[in-house]
Amino acid sequence: MKLLSHHGAAETHYKWIALSNTTLGMLMATINSSITLIALPDIFRGIGLDPLAPGNVSYLLWMLMGFLVVTAVLVVTFGRIGDIYGRVRMYELGFAVFTVGSILLSVVWLHGGAGALYLIAMRVVQGLGAAMLMANTAAILTDAFPANQRGLALGINNVAAIAGSFIGLVLGGLLGPVDWRLVFLVSVPVGIFGTIWAWSKLEERGERRAARLDWWGNITFAVGLIAVLIGITYGIQPYGGHTMGWTSPMVIACLAGGVALLALFCVIEQHVVEPMFHLPLFRIRAFTMGNVAALLSSLGRGGLMFMLIIWLQGIWLPLHGYSFQQTPLWAGIYMVPLTVGFLISGPVSGWLSDHVGARPFATLGMVVSAGAFLGIETLPVDFSYVWFALLLLLLGAAMGLFASPNRAQVMNSLPPHQRGVGGGMSATFQNSAMVLSIGVFFTLMVLGLAAGLPAHLEHGLLAAGLPRSKAVQVAHLPPVGTLFAAFLGYNPVGVLLGGSIHHLSHVNAVHVTGRAFFPSLIAAPFQAGLRKAFDFAAIACLVAAAASWLSGEKYLHTSTAEEPQPVAAAGSPLVPLEEEPAGAEHRGAAVAGSVARPR
Repeated sequence: MKLLSHHGAAETHYKWIALSNTTLGMLMATINSSITLIALPDIFRGIGLDPLAPGNVSYLLWMLMGFLVVTAVLVVTFGRIGDIYGRVRMYELGFAVFTVGSILLSVVWLHGGAGALYLIAMRVVQGLGAAMLMANTAAILTDAFPANQRGLALGINNVAAIAGSFIGLVLGGLLGPVDWRLVFLVSVPVGIFGTIWAWSKLEERGERRAARLDWWGNITFAVGLIAVLIGITYGIQPYGGHTMGWTSPMVIACLAGGVALLALFCVIEQHVVEPMFHLPLFRIRAFTMGNVAALLSSLGRGGLMFMLIIWLQGIWLPLHGYSFQQTPLWAGIYMVPLTVGFLISGPVSGWLSDHVGARPFATLGMVVSAGAFLGIETLPVDFSYVWFALLLLLLGAAMGLFASPNRAQVMNSLPPHQRGVGGGMSATFQNSAMVLSIGVFFTLMVLGLAAGLPAHLEHGLLAAGLPRSKAVQVAHLPPVGTLFAAFLGYNPVGVLLGGSIHHLSHVNAVHVTGRAFFPSLIAAPFQAGLRKAFDFAAIACLVAAAASWLSGEKYLHTSTAEEPQPVAAAGSPLVPLEEEPAGAEHRGAAVAGSVARPR
């Protein structure tokens, strides 16, 4: 009796260690996915590089996107390696690699373009570590927690991960002005502590099966996805006389070649003995619909931060007395209600979904998210902050309501020996959707600006006394430059005018570079672009709601020791959680005939 009591206490103690350590790892990784957004002006000043100068925009984009691209491409591979060699082992390595990347980022000595390339390369190293963490976190938690508590555990972890992307905005805004190196150095003590803690306390409790890596599958998937994401990254840049680069031969080649390689990848996966993507997993309805819903949710949410930051920094904050240089930090602070909403609803919905099932919460979360997006787009550009904050709080709560049950549903549907690769597949869909979302949101915003901004800007500059030839030239510069200037906390009109500002009198120059001139010009075109972007986000959320509803009731995948692959949805081994055998919460107890494997 004492032995059983001691065993139960040890199990309870371990599962909370696993939750706290993996939540720390995910929080660190996602904070660093966004911490550079607000701090970019300080970082570029630190290395002596103007990111808006001709030829330097690529540095800016890869500082933003490089981390996301690496994590999107590699999480499935690292999840598969974790299934074979040990999830905890891969997770611990991820903590260590991430920490090394953070140290190397904080000691950069190069300047100009060389400094930017070094930072981008080290962000890739950080991305490698983050991919290892993201690929194995959900599987470690699923192994540690009984099925009737996974929603709460995965909910806390997932909400911390999503909230981290918003916490990073404020943290970057606070640290960047003090010393830009602190933006990277802040992760070092957390990384060292987390690595030692994980190495000393986490245990390999998942099933491991000897297998070979699918090299051709890994190569075609990685190259294909990288090509698509590069195409999206360069598609939002101007090309020739066009406002965007979607007609560029390089962009078209990247997108077409990437899609072709991903199609080849699907063919390869059906003919190799040990595939990278276990396509039979998509026969499990809960897994497939859950991932579709998560992808669409990320697609709707991914570009949200950029649109809100540009709105606050380019229009609202200057109109309310903040200088353009102050706006990056305050934009992060004014977006805090979004994070608060996540933190409140995520753990609660995860706990409730353990008892009721994921479908009602995930579906409702996406429906309310769609309504919140439509509500935000009805606000005037110079809004009352109370209404803005309430809508952000509602949107954060709605996305938290969706995220926790959705994650638990996906992980519960997976066979124990494929939780690493399945969790990696899920993370790949979400991370890829984030990059795609940025491309979609920027494209819709630029299209909206291109329709009205040139005429507004030309009229305003002519009224300020700028010669017509100069006014026409400045007004018809690609709107992407205007967006990036506002995003980085630069004075947009000052950046657009450049040397042409000397054609204005001192009084008029002060007027056009003041806090009110640019916001009043961009307000109407910006709102047109914002409506297009948020309409897209609302539609994506509604489709995600439909996918969540179609995912079915609450299920737990069960398997036998002899079962190497999940079976088809018809006659699937998915069974209601209530049918889980008594005592399944104890590590080593059988679940519907499964055999506990020794470490």
